[in-house]
Formats: sequence, C-alpha cells, structure tokens
Amino acid sequence: MRTLAIDLGTRRIGLALSDEGGRWATPFEVLTVTDPQHAIAQLLRIIQEQAVGRLVVGLPLNMDDTIGPAARQAAAWGGQLAAQSGKPVVFVDERLSSFEAEQQLNDRKRHGEKLTRRRRKEQQDALAAASFLQQFLDGKIPPVSMPSK
Repeated sequence: MRTLAIDLGTRRIGLALSDEGGRWATPFEVLTVTDPQHAIAQLLRIIQEQAVGRLVVGLPLNMDDTIGPAARQAAAWGGQLAAQSGKPVVFVDERLSSFEAEQQLNDRKRHGEKLTRRRRKEQQDALAAASFLQQFLDGKIPPVSMPSK
C-alpha cells in the first residue's frame, strides 16, 4: 500500500511517498499554502493520481510531549482530509524531522551540491516528510493518539 506523508506548514506542505510495498520513503513535492481548503483539493488529486492508500500527517508536538495548539490544528486539518479522501490518517510525532532534513541539506552542500535558498527551503519540507515517513515505515515512531476533547 502506498503511503503519503504530509508535513503541514503555514506556508508550505512537504510531501513524501512510499513505494507500493511500503518500504521506502521518497521526497515527492512541496505545495505552497494559500488556503487550507485549496491545499486539500490539491492533495485529493495527488492521492488519486498516485494511488495512495494511507496518509501519515506529522504533528508538531511540544518538546515535553504535550499536544499544543499547532498539533491540534494539524490534527483537525488531517481529520478534514481523511473525511474528504476516505483514506485512513495516521498521526506521528514530527518534532525533529525539519532539523534532520536541514542536516541532510547541509551534508549535500558540503559535498558540492548547489542549492538556492528557495530550493533549499522547498526541499527541506519534502525531506522532513520523507524522514518521518521512513521512521514510521521502519517502526521507529509509533502513531500518536489524539485525546478526545
């Protein structure tokens, strides 16, 4: 089953896809966010085109493991996406994924790759999504259960 990982941001949404067997995560695309509902429409198209069977949404938990406003907002948005797509949504802790992605880009720069500032920011979001998706696929991070209100 193919899985789409979503790193939700206020300006950009980083996407990563797994292979059909669910073993490997690959950065896929970065969407520019102007309106959350428009982003859902774009994602519905991608879900259909890429034959996605499951969605993994990163939750920006607080460093003390609590669920703050940003994580609640991401969970509510993920719930809307699940309802509109008909696909199951799994939430995972994505706290350090952006840091890991930034480190990967720094390593690539050290090895001579040229990246513009804009391209670097775009790649960072998709790399972050690929990072937490790969960890999820490998069983290294468990799903996060959202408490009921």
